[in-house]
Formats: sequence, C-alpha cells, structure tokens
Amino acid sequence: MKPIVICGPTASGKTDLALALARQTGGIIISADSRQVYKHLTIGTAKPQGTYQNGLYTVDGVPYLLVDFVDVTDTFNAGAFCARVREIAAQFPTKPLIFAGGTGMYLHSYFVGMDDLPASTPQSRAQLITLQAKYGKEGLHALLQEKDPVSAAQIPVGNVQRVMRALELYLLTGKPASQLKSGAFFKLPDPAQAYWVCLDWEKELLNARIAARTEQIFDGMCEEVKTLLAQGFSPDVPALKTLGYPQAMAYLNGTLSRTQAVEEVIIKPRQYAKRQRTWFNRYTQAQRLYFAASTDYNIPRLTQEIGTALS
Repeated sequence: MKPIVICGPTASGKTDLALALARQTGGIIISADSRQVYKHLTIGTAKPQGTYQNGLYTVDGVPYLLVDFVDVTDTFNAGAFCARVREIAAQFPTKPLIFAGGTGMYLHSYFVGMDDLPASTPQSRAQLITLQAKYGKEGLHALLQEKDPVSAAQIPVGNVQRVMRALELYLLTGKPASQLKSGAFFKLPDPAQAYWVCLDWEKELLNARIAARTEQIFDGMCEEVKTLLAQGFSPDVPALKTLGYPQAMAYLNGTLSRTQAVEEVIIKPRQYAKRQRTWFNRYTQAQRLYFAASTDYNIPRLTQEIGTALS
C-alpha cells in the first residue's frame, strides 16, 4: 500500500482522520508538523496526547512518530525530517505509512525534493536584520531587485521573509538565489508515490475552529511557558517561537492583556492557514475534501471514501 498523506491548513482535522485511517489499515502515522517535534510543548502545538510504548510515541494504540523528541533548545528542519522518515520506512517496511501535518516544506522535501541550499548563519541573519531596520521592506525588495531581479519578480514586496532569504543566499554564495534553485519547489508530487488527501473548510468555519481552539488551549500554553522558564530555559529558545507561545509570554510578563494575547494568537494561525491553503492548492493530484458545514467532517464516511479510492 502506498503512503497516504493527509494535509491541509491548521485546525482542519488532520490528526483525527489520520488516526482513524491508521486503525483501519494497521498503519503508523508520521507527523509532518514542524512544532509537534518539540518536547514539553503539547497543548499549544495540538500534539495528540500519547505515551511512549517500546520506545515509540503511541496515541490510543497507534504509533504516532516524529512528535515529542526534539529538545526545546534545538532546531529541526526539512532535511532532518526526510532523514528520519527514511529511517522509519526502513524500520517498518510492511506497515502502511500515513503522513499527517501542515508543514508543506517537509512533505514537499520528502516526496519531491528541495534544493540543498546553504543554511542561515548568525552573521548573515544579523546583517539582514540591520538592512531591514535601515531600509524597510521596500528598500529590502529594491536591494533584491538589484542583486537578483529574477527572484525579485517572483517575490512580493510584502513577503519579507522570502525577500530576506533570497538576499541571504546572495550574501552567502555571491550568486543570485534564482541561479541556485533547480525548480524542484515548483514540481508536483508523483501520484504513484503516495495518495494525497487535502482537507479544507469554508473560511469562516475554519476561522471559528481556530478561535475556539485558541480559547480552549491558551491557559495551558501559559502553563507550558511557565514550566519551561522555571526550568531555566531562555525565552529565546527555538521551540518558544512557535505560533502562540510569544503571545503567551507577553501575557505572562504583562506586555499584553489576556484578551489582547488571545486575539493575537487567533490572528496568527488564521494567517498561517491562508499560507497553507496557497501551498497545498497547487497539489492538483490530491483528493480535495472541502467542508462547507461542520457535519461534512464525518470521519467514518471520509475513511470509507479514502479506502474506496485506494482499493
């Protein structure tokens, strides 16, 4: 059985559907979520509650891998994700693999491939931050236009993160980013390699799900932050840059009121969901499941549909 990939925006129900499919197929789940990898961050990352059994993180009897194993002070990237997945595939050659997550870069890197570009350095990041403070986003884009007009034409002025990364590649290599890239980013996954299922909701329904989840988890996120800080971890550790945790810290130190912090936490995932939609919408080979009403998200029916499509 070829792997199943359950993708889509945050709060779209990927985890519950993946668990149902794993029970139906006897498979194991591989999380494709860049923040669920961290130890100690459970509530704010929507990590499924599980326990370790025989060295494997297990949720209701289902192995749920690549969660809860990276120290909060460490980083984890697409290259490390791909290496780990290859190890898992070799360890469980007869088990159906079910990928579940919304970190598109991880999934794309594994199933399509990405260019092996130089990593950021403290020096290059510091240089870019100085340039951003001096010139602003318009000035940064103008600088990119001068150094790499091809990339500048592809990246909007407002996408500061991508502008800075393209400039950083020029600083690190002396070559335009457009010359370093093979085009793998724009390729689509081969349908023969995996069966892709993309979940999405009517926009206002998804926004409501995000808001409800935020209200439900915010106090728990604050407790997780308190625990990490009490253990001596710095507020600047990579894990605490996860969506929502900076706002929880701001609330705890009095910079934001609870209402302000919750409102900001709601906005951030909504913006992230928009970017995720843009990413996954180009995967035309995926089975698209769109939920116009809450009742459309019916797991028994969905698992039956996916099972029929795979048979």
